[in-house]
Amino acid sequence: MRAASDAITVTGLHKHFGRVYALRGIDVQVGQGEFFGLLGPNGAGKSTLINILAGLTHADSGQARICGHDVVSDYRAARRALGVVPQEIVFDPFFSVREVLAIQAGYFGMKGEENRRWREELLETLMLADKGDANMRSLSGGMKRRVLIAQALVHKPRVVILDEPTAGVDVELRTSLWTFARRLHAEGHTIVLTTHYLEEAELLCNRIAIMKDGCIAALDTKEALLRRALRKTLCVTVEEVVGDLPEALAAKVRRREAHSLEFSLQKGSDSIPAVLEALRTAGYTVVDIATDQADLEQVFLELTRGAA
Repeated sequence: MRAASDAITVTGLHKHFGRVYALRGIDVQVGQGEFFGLLGPNGAGKSTLINILAGLTHADSGQARICGHDVVSDYRAARRALGVVPQEIVFDPFFSVREVLAIQAGYFGMKGEENRRWREELLETLMLADKGDANMRSLSGGMKRRVLIAQALVHKPRVVILDEPTAGVDVELRTSLWTFARRLHAEGHTIVLTTHYLEEAELLCNRIAIMKDGCIAALDTKEALLRRALRKTLCVTVEEVVGDLPEALAAKVRRREAHSLEFSLQKGSDSIPAVLEALRTAGYTVVDIATDQADLEQVFLELTRGAA
């Protein structure tokens, strides 16, 4: 158990939907100021967990706290501390961007000139200033997603959950969103990111939880997770691919080209010197070798293989 001052504390969380066991005793703690990744295949339980934290779903048992506030018994304070950017683009088609933000601020009792200035700052930062008086229906998908981010931040929450924020957006918007996320993190916000773009999680997150079948399959620092990879890649450049490889060695080939062979090797059992010796015995002249470090995608697949 981490400190009581953690941004998010989840203990023994269970949730059923009929016969579906969505969460199976989840325990997760996210420290204040962390950039935390919450990953998992579809159906792993990520959305259920987020919905419980946001108060949209009640757990069957267990406890969830936001900045020390129970999401059920102290729900007002918990909601005030949390901002969620949903995966789905949802909007009210009857209001302008500024009106949408003013209404959202009103839900939290945020009024007055100070909050108005903050809303204008959000519009500027998210490159929406020239769209402030535009009706939400007239905005592109990328613009609508920026408005969702502004809505989540309008009450200045200490904890921000970004649920698939770059799904379906172009490269320019994705880059600007991550620049903004880094700024929020630098200003002291706790960021929780869910994404299917694993390179984003690897680039941005300090610690990562990987969910599978309603459970936490792994939770560790990014560096520690990368060290857990069971396989490594050996790239061998040869003068020429001259013929068939021994059966045991051929089974390890992942890619073959005119002057290169890429092997997938099992850590702890496959030896690079043994592979090179087998190549020489088979008549290959090795020119160069290189090994690739494991990435988060490889670790993710190893941990979640067989998930629904």
